[in-house]
Amino acid sequence: MRDPYEILGVQKSASPDDIKRAYRRLAKKLHPDANKRDARASAKFAELNSAYELLSDDKKRRAFDRGEIDAEGKPRFRGFETAGAGRGPGGFGREANFETFTWGPEGFRRSSGRGAGGFGRFEDVLSQMFGAAGSRGPGRSAGVEAEDFDAIHRGQDIAAALTITLEEAAKGVTKRMRLPTGKDVEVKIPAGLTDGQQIRLKGQGLPGHGGPAGDALISVTIAPHPLFKTEGANLRLELPITLYEAVLGTNLRVPTLGGAVELAIPPGPGASRTFRLKGKGLSNRAGRGDLLVTTRIVLPDRKEPELEQLMQRWRESKPYDPRRSQ
Repeated sequence: MRDPYEILGVQKSASPDDIKRAYRRLAKKLHPDANKRDARASAKFAELNSAYELLSDDKKRRAFDRGEIDAEGKPRFRGFETAGAGRGPGGFGREANFETFTWGPEGFRRSSGRGAGGFGRFEDVLSQMFGAAGSRGPGRSAGVEAEDFDAIHRGQDIAAALTITLEEAAKGVTKRMRLPTGKDVEVKIPAGLTDGQQIRLKGQGLPGHGGPAGDALISVTIAPHPLFKTEGANLRLELPITLYEAVLGTNLRVPTLGGAVELAIPPGPGASRTFRLKGKGLSNRAGRGDLLVTTRIVLPDRKEPELEQLMQRWRESKPYDPRRSQ
């Protein structure tokens, strides 16, 4: 992976707030949902998350700056650094400063110490490198100090968005989607899920360091429907009717998510009335919501002389003011 400072576009002297602001700005720009035509969008977004995960952790950032880990958080082997003049070819018999690195259940550990140089002490160095650094057996170098390098750390959560239809929200569905990490997963949408709800996929986030992976948080959006509007578990439907249907009453077929049903509209006044169809909405923990049908009178598009004459006579003989209460 590239240098995390380069990925985030910040200097090595950047403050934690500078790093956070840079991440948020780039996350909006590089999110796969905003770059659907870019085949590498998921990889770029995953690289950004990894860079932020490293630099937002003060301990890891300091270790990276010291050159002890690489951009992926993996330890770097630094070899041996010798000090002092040797008393023979190749430094036989001189004291040496050395550093060793081991990886175990407690994470990465670095050890440093001093000991007699030459081939006689090289076995001790190898012994410490490959698991015997903590022993007090013969030949162990004096002054060795162990330092925790990278404690167990849970992986970072990632965020993703998924859009479903209203019918899918009503019945439940399993959708396949690609996470920002580039991994394809199946997301089970339960029946009755409402707009904006979040689903957590355990262990599908960024990998941890000695600890579990983070989670993927999927924000689910319900796409607008051509007929219905959602209000929690209830649905709303606007039903156009004619003037004579409103005045004389009628029976109409009304669409629902489960198929059309018959609605009786009684005769009577009111250009707009709302009828409640029980149980024709969405499911939720409390049961099922309702479908609220609101009628709306629609007049003919073309000019109707008879209707105009009727309205003129009505205005003269039956005047009324529907705005008097305003």
